[in-house]
Amino acid sequence: MKQNTSKIGLIVILALFLVSLLIQPAQNSFTIISYGLEEVKTDSFDHSYATYNSLLKRYVINARVNYEGFINSRAEFETFLRALGSVDENVFESWTEEQRLAFWINAYNAFTIKAIIDHYPIKRSFTLVGIFYAPSDSILQIKGVWTKLQFRALGNMVTLEEIEHETLRKKFNEPRIHMAINCASISCPDLRNEAYTPEKLEEQLADASTNFVNNPDKGVYVNEQSGKVKLSKIFKWFGDDFINNYGSKKLFNNYSLKENAVLNFTSEYIESEEVKEYLMNNKLKIGYLGYDWHLNEQTDTMSPSS
Repeated sequence: MKQNTSKIGLIVILALFLVSLLIQPAQNSFTIISYGLEEVKTDSFDHSYATYNSLLKRYVINARVNYEGFINSRAEFETFLRALGSVDENVFESWTEEQRLAFWINAYNAFTIKAIIDHYPIKRSFTLVGIFYAPSDSILQIKGVWTKLQFRALGNMVTLEEIEHETLRKKFNEPRIHMAINCASISCPDLRNEAYTPEKLEEQLADASTNFVNNPDKGVYVNEQSGKVKLSKIFKWFGDDFINNYGSKKLFNNYSLKENAVLNFTSEYIESEEVKEYLMNNKLKIGYLGYDWHLNEQTDTMSPSS
């Protein structure tokens, strides 16, 4: 009887899923959805990111985001978003590499916040991912969040996927961008409560890497008793990006080139000398941490002092 009930329940879920596909507006499936703001031209750009920095200071506490705060300050936030879209490409190309990299990291994180507040509170979507895989409050519930939603930067419409894969990963030799960009989820590297700025960029990237690597729930978990090390899935997905900068050192033997590069990177930022020595002197079985896709929003109990 229980087995038949389970089968019936599964059939009902699948039927609802198929019906939802039929009744959804066509634009959700086939049309690029634009969340860009109107183009505004300006001759200057604030590389201190004063407006954005002020918002982050107010609404990000311990890597958790007060999305309602951003909604309440939408006009101020959209002033900053318009600034991202107003920069002329030729002017952008004249900037230093630090200025350009800080721009795209901040743009990615700000556009992610924009995607969240435009769909907040997030509701479960009737997709296979939305029903069976993603938490109900996850960014994964926003259909096409990385590939279809568009935002204006440098006068052009871009997606989050394009920023990450076509710009940050391809045009900058800086794998630490993976410690800086935030996907609005618990297991993502922390969203800083300050903007990335050209003058502080090296310090900020090093600090972001240190915080991530030394967080056993997010970055690197070492179990000396079992001889296992678990890494963030970010290193599984993007480990090849670390080879160019960290793959030449042979501190770790009997690992793949990608694993060697990732372990070299993590050892550079691990604060515990005992853990670092253990990693270097033992052949360990590498596994990966689970990825928590719950939204990185603040709870009612959080406060600036928490």
